[in-house]
Amino acid sequence: MGEKKTVKLIGIIQCDFAKERCSGFGCVNSFNLRIDSFTKYPKEGIMLVPFHCGGCPGRRISRVASNLIKRAKKKAEIEKAEITIHLASCIVTDNGHYPPCPHVDYIEKILKRKGLTVKKGSYKSKTASRRREEGLYEPFDWDG
Repeated sequence: MGEKKTVKLIGIIQCDFAKERCSGFGCVNSFNLRIDSFTKYPKEGIMLVPFHCGGCPGRRISRVASNLIKRAKKKAEIEKAEITIHLASCIVTDNGHYPPCPHVDYIEKILKRKGLTVKKGSYKSKTASRRREEGLYEPFDWDG
């Protein structure tokens, strides 16, 4: 088995519908502070590229993932094995925007077929966390 490469680029895919209301600040801030889903990454040396899915059922994922892989290699000498994609909390969790995306498995399958590492989660909303504890929102395994 090949040697695992260091992560040099993180893509955060956000829900197209949630982006109508959400600036993406929570996800980017969590990455910059290395909190929530980004605690295991080093503080330096990782490029962040946030983008959205393009609407149901994730219609731009394949094209954007291909473009990201190509551009990362050409412009920054970042190999595909050095890219990790985080599916934003608005896609994978029950939250203030919507329930989890009904197409999350399809989106994940597309990304994995492209050879990308996929992680679930980004920003941990305090309100959504409280609502999970109260049983109003579905539970989410942040370590999974």
